[in-house]
This record gives sequence, C-alpha cells and structure tokens, in this order.
Amino acid sequence: MPAGPSTLADLRKAGVINSLEIVAAIDVYMRDPVAGSYRFASGHSLDIAAIVDATPNLKRGEGAGPQEKTFRNTVAAAIMAAHPTSP
Repeated sequence: MPAGPSTLADLRKAGVINSLEIVAAIDVYMRDPVAGSYRFASGHSLDIAAIVDATPNLKRGEGAGPQEKTFRNTVAAAIMAAHPTSP
C-alpha cells in the first residue's frame, strides 16, 4: 500500500474493507443522509454526507428511478476516492 493516507479504493484493493461493506455504507446513506459517519468492520470510518456535500454538482434527485441510480453510482465513485479516518 502507498505511504500516507489510503483511499477507500486502496483499502478495498488491500482487502481491509470489502465490497459488501461499501455497498452497506452507501445503503445507509441512501436511507438516511444525515446518519453520520459509517464505521467499517476494520474500524475505519467515513462521513458520506460530508463527501457528498463537498462534491460539486452532486445533488440527490427525487424518488427512485434512473436518476437515483446515477446518484448512487456517483456517490460510490466519490467515496472510493475519499480517505477514511483510521481506527
């Protein structure tokens, strides 16, 4: 792994955090955008709402459908580049 803070993608690649945990984190955010930081089994945590707020042009649409799926995919891309807080 590279020196310095690892991105969520780096931690996923190293097997520290698995894909199911990432999906679960996104699910929690999609159900409740103000739920706060998500803590992974490894002890790393990530505030998805803060990442969404800090990402230009990332706005949640209304209701389910293609726009909601696009929003979810964009959230996934944004959090994969984020640096979770270490345990």
